[in-house]
Amino acid sequence: MAVVMIGNFMATLDSFIVVVAGPAIRADLRASAGDVQWVLAAYQLSYAILLITGGRLADLYGRRRLFTLGTAVFTLSSIACALAPDPGTLIAARAVQGAGAALMVPQVFALITVLVPQARRHSVYGVLGMVLGMATICGQLVGGLLISADLFGSGWRAVFWINVPIGVATILLALRHVPESRSAAARTLDIPGVLALSVALLLTVFPLIQGREQGWPWWTWACFVAGTVAFGVLTVIERAVDRRGGDPLMRLSLFRQRSFSLGLILVLAVYALISSYYLTLSTTMQDGLNMSAFGAGLVYAPAATTFFVFSLVAGRLVPRFGRRVLEAGAIIMAAGYLTTAVVLLSGPRITPLLVIPTLMLQSVGGGLLITPVLNTVLSRIKPESVGMASGALSTAQQVGSAVGVALIGAVFFNSFHPATDGRVHAAGHAFAMASIGACVIAVLAAVLVFLLPRARG
Repeated sequence: MAVVMIGNFMATLDSFIVVVAGPAIRADLRASAGDVQWVLAAYQLSYAILLITGGRLADLYGRRRLFTLGTAVFTLSSIACALAPDPGTLIAARAVQGAGAALMVPQVFALITVLVPQARRHSVYGVLGMVLGMATICGQLVGGLLISADLFGSGWRAVFWINVPIGVATILLALRHVPESRSAAARTLDIPGVLALSVALLLTVFPLIQGREQGWPWWTWACFVAGTVAFGVLTVIERAVDRRGGDPLMRLSLFRQRSFSLGLILVLAVYALISSYYLTLSTTMQDGLNMSAFGAGLVYAPAATTFFVFSLVAGRLVPRFGRRVLEAGAIIMAAGYLTTAVVLLSGPRITPLLVIPTLMLQSVGGGLLITPVLNTVLSRIKPESVGMASGALSTAQQVGSAVGVALIGAVFFNSFHPATDGRVHAAGHAFAMASIGACVIAVLAAVLVFLLPRARG
């Protein structure tokens, strides 16, 4: 499990580390703002679209095989990113890198379900939640440190070179320590289902990524409508495949399990908070308080440490107290966002020391909620369905991130008016508004937690 979590860490880290490298990429490659946005979007799109397919392929051909293949694709495409001579090459390499991540990540959840006894899964998910949280934070810290260090004159390219030795080591360790497993029930890949799902996710995720920057033009709403239709077509296809005794990409009976269907929506809501909120915090610290990327990353460090501790604590508490741990986490997390907003709107100018305690309060709740909810989604899934369920869980994480950036990002940037209010005051006000928006989503997450089954452990 330690080996495959390295792959998950790399995939999550690369979702955030390029945000820090954006200005340097733009200057070095003479890229436009749209090019830099596509360096981010290409990775997110291919990653989100291929996750369920990656999980299903592993059911068919072996989870270790797909994990090592995904790591190899991720590592080779990282080399291509680091050597990219122009924006177009970098964007194409990032799309391939996202595909590699989509082959790696679902196998982590699947292998936990297949290899770890039920009684120990809470502890393992506690570590996994810590890994995901630390990767989110380290994207800012590591990215800022590598670019500032300018190792061997590599500049921004170091954020991709660092993946190469880690990727090679991960492949060698996986071949030695990760046992092979596959689904006994999986027979063929449902190609019509793959195509319908890919189109549906593309039509949903693409406008979420591009919409806010372009002012939500008409085509974004047309994509959402078309995406809904595509999901309807997917449902028809999967039912038909299931009725004739075939092997559907997604078994719709999974969604009749309340722990799975509600858990997926809960994961989507929680991950809508993580990516978007730390993006607005980074903008607040850098554009509002004129801090460096590395300095902004240090603001997260106490919260990251808190998340680390309470992720591990959650793994010990859930077997004893069950859903009550998630309920407490959801309430504390919502209170943390609300407290941030109240503190900032009560008058004082925003400073790192002002928000660090409230960020830590958010992380207490996040550690108690985020890690156990991953186990909640997969706890009652049968081994033969774990690949498709793991892919769905990973997809919910990525779609949630895109939704959060669109919603919370819109609230933040619509409230950020440095030209008229002054940078510091504008950043504090906008971050307070983003905190209110995050609180609303956190309250929704809390409601979903209270609707989950009450099964202990």
